[in-house]
Amino acid sequence: MRIIHHGAVKGVTGSCHQLIISNTESILVDCGMFQGEESRHDLSIDFDINTVKALLVTHCHIDHVGRIPYLLAAGFTGPIYASQATAELLPLVIEDALKIGVTQDPDLVETCLRLLKRQLKPITFTQWQKLDEINSPARFRLQRAGHILGSAYIEIDVGNGNDTHRFVFSGDLGAPYTPLLPSPKPPYKADTLVIESTYGDKLHEGRKIRAKRLKQVIERAVADKGVVLIPAFSIGRTQELLYELEQMIHSAPKRSFWHEIEVIVDSPMAANFTAQYRRFKSLWDEEAKSRVAKGRHPLNFEHLYTIDTHQEHEATIQYLKRRHKPAIVIAASGMCSGGRIVNYLEAFLDEPTADVIFVGYQGSGTPGRDIQKYGPQGGYVVLNNQRIDIRAQIHTISGYSAHADQANLVRFVKGIRKKPSHIKIVHGDEDAKAALAQKLKDILSHNVKIEIAT
Repeated sequence: MRIIHHGAVKGVTGSCHQLIISNTESILVDCGMFQGEESRHDLSIDFDINTVKALLVTHCHIDHVGRIPYLLAAGFTGPIYASQATAELLPLVIEDALKIGVTQDPDLVETCLRLLKRQLKPITFTQWQKLDEINSPARFRLQRAGHILGSAYIEIDVGNGNDTHRFVFSGDLGAPYTPLLPSPKPPYKADTLVIESTYGDKLHEGRKIRAKRLKQVIERAVADKGVVLIPAFSIGRTQELLYELEQMIHSAPKRSFWHEIEVIVDSPMAANFTAQYRRFKSLWDEEAKSRVAKGRHPLNFEHLYTIDTHQEHEATIQYLKRRHKPAIVIAASGMCSGGRIVNYLEAFLDEPTADVIFVGYQGSGTPGRDIQKYGPQGGYVVLNNQRIDIRAQIHTISGYSAHADQANLVRFVKGIRKKPSHIKIVHGDEDAKAALAQKLKDILSHNVKIEIAT
C-alpha cells in the first residue's frame, strides 16, 4: 500500500491524495482545484482513474473539491462519500465553480450536478462505513475536523485483525476556540498520518486578542467614516465573522454606533451557506447553542444586509461611495482572486479612510497576498489588469484563520494515543512544511518516519 499525491505538495491548494490498496484498487481522498500560482496547472485529471473505486471528501472548500467535475468527466462512476452537511453544501459549491470558471451552459451544469447528486453518499460522523467497492477488507469513518461546517478528517482501515493498517487523512484541521464549531479531537491511533501544514510555521493570535483587534479596527473606521472591507470565504469564515460581530453588537452600549452600523454580506453563496449553518445547528459548539437558547440570532441580527443580484451589488458600491457613514462589507473570494470583493477593492483601495482586514490565509500569487505584502508599504496591486495604488489601511488578524496553527497541529499529533510510524506532511508552503516537520521530529520518537510529501 502507498499514497500518491496529485496536489497540495507544492503549496496549499489542489488537495488530492490516492491511497493505493492493490494493483487494481485505490481510493481518492479529496479532488481539489489549484489556486494562485498553482492555478497554472491543467485542471483535467492527469492520472489513471481505472483503479479508483471511491472518493472520500473531507470538506467542500474549492481547493479540496473543485476538480470533482473533471473527475466525473473522466468517467468516474463510484460513490462520493461525505458528511451529511458537506453533502448538502457540495452541489452549491460545484455549481458556483462551474458557472464562474467553466461554463455558463445550463445543460452542462445540470448534467454535472445530476451525476454528482447521484453519486453522493452522506455519512454520519464517527460511524464506521464498510467500503463495499473494495475487495480487500477496508472501512472508513469521518471525525469532526472543526474547520468549516461538515468538515472531517478521515480514518481508513485496510486489512483484518493484527494486519490492519490505519491511515488518517487530516483534511484541514480547525483551530481550537474558533466560533461556532467544536475543536477537533485526535484519533486514538494512526499508522500512517497525512497532515496539513498551512500554518506549520506560525502561531495564531488568541480569540480574545483577535476580537479586540477587529473591534479596534472597526471603531477607527467609524471615526474616519470609512468602509471596512473583509475578504472572506463564503463558507466558514463569513459565518465566524458574523458570529463575532453579533457578540460585539450585543455587548455594546445601547446608544453606541454598534447598534447602527450596517454589516453587508455581498455574496449569494455566503447567504446560502449561512442558511445551511443555521439549519445544522446540531453541529454547533455549546457556546453557540447557549446563545440560541437565550433567544439570540448569531447569524441573523438587526442591521445585517445580504446583497443578492449583480445589480444590487453595483448599487451598493455606489451607495457606499456617495455616503459618509461607515459600513462593514464581507465578500468573497477570500484571497481576492475573483468574486465581488474585487469590485470593492477597485472602488476603495485607494481611499485612505478605507480599511482592509485579512482574516485568512492568502496564497502565493494571489491579489490578497500582494495587498497584504505591499499595502503597508504604500505599494500597489494589479486587479483586472489595472494598477491600483494602495492607500487604505491593511490589517491581518491571523487568529480568524479556520486552520490550526503550528501548536494546534503538534497538539493533534501528540494527542494520538498510538502514534503513527509514518507521517506525510502536505498542504503548506515550503517553509511551513519544513518547520512542522522539524517540530514533530523534536517531540516524537526517532522510529517515526517524517517526510514532506512530493
